[in-house]
Amino acid sequence: MHRRTLLTGGGAVLVAATFAQTENARAQPTPVGNRDSEFMNFALEQAKTGDRPFGAVIVREEKVLALGRDSTKRNSDPTAHAVMVAIRDFLKGHEPDAFKDTTIYATAEPCAMSMGAILWCGIPRLVYGASIKDLSKLMPQINISSDYVAGQASFADIDISGGLLSGNALRLFE
Repeated sequence: MHRRTLLTGGGAVLVAATFAQTENARAQPTPVGNRDSEFMNFALEQAKTGDRPFGAVIVREEKVLALGRDSTKRNSDPTAHAVMVAIRDFLKGHEPDAFKDTTIYATAEPCAMSMGAILWCGIPRLVYGASIKDLSKLMPQINISSDYVAGQASFADIDISGGLLSGNALRLFE
């Protein structure tokens, strides 16, 4: 089961119900934790050093295990989005099975490519800041939401929360 939560301020409001069913479905979305804003701030710091203002971190048991920033220009790699860089960083010190208890924090809603990678890695929780819809007002975007991508993956069991510190993420584009 895949659930989406819209984060506003310090609280969370469930704005959409089930999008996809899986055998190992979760009954409720993961609650917004006390440290979610702190981890999103780590992602925002990464975004400040990226080729474009996107950042990501992967966390397990309240420890940051991997960092990512947009590196598409410096690496001459159009796939070096912040989420992809964080995934690659995580894999330098962990086996793929270690993704199972992690949360990925991204300053922006992942694009279809990055969301696909999150799903294939089996990361069970995504928290993002600015939405694809908001980003599309600032720069070209493929307007496919992470919800839609996750809803097409019958094998996926993921909680998605969006909107955390979105204003901070969008200000990086000024």
